[in-house]
Amino acid sequence: MDLVRIKNVEKKYKNGVTALYDLNLAIEKGAFVFVIGGSGSGKSTLIKMLYREEKPTKGQIIVGGLDVAKLKNRKVYKLRRKLGIVFQDYRLLPKQTVYENVAFALEVIGAKKDEIRVKVLKALEDVGLKHKLHEYPDHLSGGEQQRVAIARAIVNDPKLLLCDEPTGNLDPEMSMEIMKVLEEINNKRGTTIIMVTHDKDIVNKMKKQVITLKEGRLVNFKKKGTYNNEAI
Repeated sequence: MDLVRIKNVEKKYKNGVTALYDLNLAIEKGAFVFVIGGSGSGKSTLIKMLYREEKPTKGQIIVGGLDVAKLKNRKVYKLRRKLGIVFQDYRLLPKQTVYENVAFALEVIGAKKDEIRVKVLKALEDVGLKHKLHEYPDHLSGGEQQRVAIARAIVNDPKLLLCDEPTGNLDPEMSMEIMKVLEEINNKRGTTIIMVTHDKDIVNKMKKQVITLKEGRLVNFKKKGTYNNEAI
């Protein structure tokens, strides 16, 4: 069953630049997909359209049964509740502890205190940080901060986890640690993961599905892919 369906999508910005041309994609529930391509290939635009930061100029984007392009701005929260998003720069609240950073994602949707505690502890266990509950972000390594960001993104059991260059600020060893965490979330929770990356080593080692974009066009979609030269 497809969790994400993209039909005949085009994205043209007001400055006249077309970021994506006639994109068609279907991503199955439970898949782990890398999105690769050179600068200006349309990777970031694709991710932004999936969480409705941007709207397509033409075409249809369905995420978990919701027609994303047609969602009114006041209804975007319905989509965001189905998603978790992990960015390159962590985006943690510096004056909040690890626990509070993760709990915040549930507090804003009005979850009860008991439910918050259970879900936060489970999410932190899944990323291997249950022992750092009371630490503050500036006491953590970059890799640990990204784990907190991942815990915050999965705490509400999203169907889809979008990762935009999540290892971009990390060294190769730490990057592979983060990839193991993501792979475990994909396997254990069944969360569908779509990850934008420039990291050839990660893509080649993980052997997941690979979408290759070039100058706004889909040039490849492989079920077990590697980082090929078409992406450059």
